[in-house]
Amino acid sequence: MTDFIVLVDKEDNLLGKEEKLSAHKQGKLHRAFSVFVFNSKGELLIQKRAKDKYHSARLWSNTCCSHPVTQDTKKEAKARLKEEMGFSCDLKEAFSFTYKIEFSNGLTEHEFDHIFIGKYDGPVNPDKKEAMDYKWVSVKDLKKDIKKSPDKYTHWLKLCLDKVISS
Repeated sequence: MTDFIVLVDKEDNLLGKEEKLSAHKQGKLHRAFSVFVFNSKGELLIQKRAKDKYHSARLWSNTCCSHPVTQDTKKEAKARLKEEMGFSCDLKEAFSFTYKIEFSNGLTEHEFDHIFIGKYDGPVNPDKKEAMDYKWVSVKDLKKDIKKSPDKYTHWLKLCLDKVISS
């Protein structure tokens, strides 16, 4: 995990860097990535964020996500996938989008989020400091559970899942 994040404008042009917690307290737009890995059965690997995360702790989310600090977002997404979930696979960038959500703890997630999609069928070995649990789930079942219990899932997962599926 990095101590700073890359600030960007609405076109993802670099504006500078800022200490991560400070940027989240001020709600500054910053670069991020989210990885969605599917197996050969079409199931999505989701993780339950660790209890010590500074926001969205204990919520189910996509396979992994983070904040890149270089211009090579794809390379950083692949590296973070290995660090966080214990495996590597090819990733392709599907799309990007911007969102903003204010949390009850005073932090704001305002991200220009690059979405990467991969395929993988091997073992998963998550870093327990990042993910307290994981599971492979059918998209149909996931969408049904999100509709039934939206508070169990991260904001960004709910925002982009439909577009990920159609990519």
